[in-house]
Amino acid sequence: MANDAKYMLRAVELAKKAWGRTSPNPLVGAVVVRKGKIIGEGFHTRAGEPHAESNALRDAEARGGRVAGSTLYVNLEPCSTYGRMPPCVKAIMAAKVGRVVIGSLDPNPAHSGRGVKILRDAGIEVVTGVERAVCEELNLPFFKWITTGKPWVMLKMATTLDGRIATASGESRWITGPEARARVQELRRRADAILVGGETVRLDRPELRVREPADWPCQPRRFVASSSMTKEDLRQYFPEGDLPELVTLDGVAGWNEFLLWLGKQEVNSLLIEGGGRLAGSAIRAGVVDYVEFHIAPKILGGEHSRCAVGGEDPATLKEALQLERIRVVRYGDDTAISGYRKRG
Repeated sequence: MANDAKYMLRAVELAKKAWGRTSPNPLVGAVVVRKGKIIGEGFHTRAGEPHAESNALRDAEARGGRVAGSTLYVNLEPCSTYGRMPPCVKAIMAAKVGRVVIGSLDPNPAHSGRGVKILRDAGIEVVTGVERAVCEELNLPFFKWITTGKPWVMLKMATTLDGRIATASGESRWITGPEARARVQELRRRADAILVGGETVRLDRPELRVREPADWPCQPRRFVASSSMTKEDLRQYFPEGDLPELVTLDGVAGWNEFLLWLGKQEVNSLLIEGGGRLAGSAIRAGVVDYVEFHIAPKILGGEHSRCAVGGEDPATLKEALQLERIRVVRYGDDTAISGYRKRG
């Protein structure tokens, strides 16, 4: 149908309302449509709460809409197994929905297509792949975690035009302006965990918390990568509350071990915020999935000013991390350039 894409994009917008709140579950929105009119909407609000399909069907019934024979739009294949909630395919069949339009299939190989088959076997028309690219991008962290056991890794850096993140002495506040820093808060809200290097802790004393809004209920876990710092050292930088967790990351094996351990902790997204040595280590280990550099209209200069990405010197340009699906966004006077690691 001509309007399938329109209603699917609406489901995606609904799903985004719960960004940062549903982990380890995916972001899912659902729309119930009858005779070209939306009669119900819903989204998954948090793990352990009803799923988007059930919320949308309940909303339609509360509005007095006739659900039987309607079309349900959902950005991710309805679940077909029992978890924290009953399977959504049962709710859909019980409501006598006539048609189901799905954006992307369940990424779990054990479940992919199973919900579709159950619905079709029940006599319900099912259409898949509507706005598939948009729906998959929405849940890339979940997709990676469920298929590899590792979290989605985001690398964010704030630099000058000449690629510097601090002076030789370590001064870095503030390279970028308030609008770019507000974007960082958004990235933190989307992350299950934040990782910085020990030098960043010493120089910047970051809280590694979501500060906006102040009452954010899903604070990310905090990690500091250092081979020399101790818990006692951390106490002077984090005098109140729980301390961040210390980790040692040694090469590819160390990164893989850490990421697999995080995955077992149901962490499906990790935000790396600095500094240059840690960024270089993550890139060299091949673990970065998404990059976002905030570039300020400043030129710092200096032979010993600190560069955005450190580590070993590459031998050739072929070793560069190549990005695709590039986006350029202005935040005040600063420019954010982002992209996904190019596969293959």
